[in-house]
Amino acid sequence: MRTELRIVAAAGSLPEIHAVGGLSARRTGVDTVHLIGTAATPLGGDELDIRIVVGAGARLTVRSVAATIALPGASTPASVARWHVELGSGAELDFDPEPTIVAGGAHHHTHTTVMLAPDARLRLRERVQIGRAGEDSGAWSGALTADLAEIPLLRHRLHLGVDSVSEDGLATPRALDSELRYPDPRPADTTGLTGVLLPLAAGGSLRTHTYRTLS
Repeated sequence: MRTELRIVAAAGSLPEIHAVGGLSARRTGVDTVHLIGTAATPLGGDELDIRIVVGAGARLTVRSVAATIALPGASTPASVARWHVELGSGAELDFDPEPTIVAGGAHHHTHTTVMLAPDARLRLRERVQIGRAGEDSGAWSGALTADLAEIPLLRHRLHLGVDSVSEDGLATPRALDSELRYPDPRPADTTGLTGVLLPLAAGGSLRTHTYRTLS
């Protein structure tokens, strides 16, 4: 199944939502939307294309009503979700949905592209868990590309689960909590207590925490 979702926020008006397929959204506040599933997705073979546009001076908060569960399909285990995020001048986006749970035997791939105006504000959080109770055979990969106008802000890729470089069967990370913030003046923190916080050369920060299970 192919899913297409477009959310457009403009200053002075309610967010517009256009959806086809297994994922939609509902307005739950003046500048807040919640993602909702309308069918079982992603299944192996599914493709999701989600675009979030926050226009100049607009503010948008994105949440979800429940966790997303990626399941293997009858003929293929792999599903793909492509997220395109665009923030105009003075725009603000707070993106923090519930985790994605990759079930045993499923492979889910996420590609996120972010384009920011220099005076925009962003908090983009992603949480992933490999396997439900008693499952260890799922896999997830995520690629995050962010640009600040014409300046590269971030190029980041992670892989969890089956065939990942960290796979050792003992202390292998099974969960991820990752957050991109722009701007963010906080200094680097590599203590590992709450993950690793790294300032970005063009501004902002990336915090990444991998561990066995989501708390």
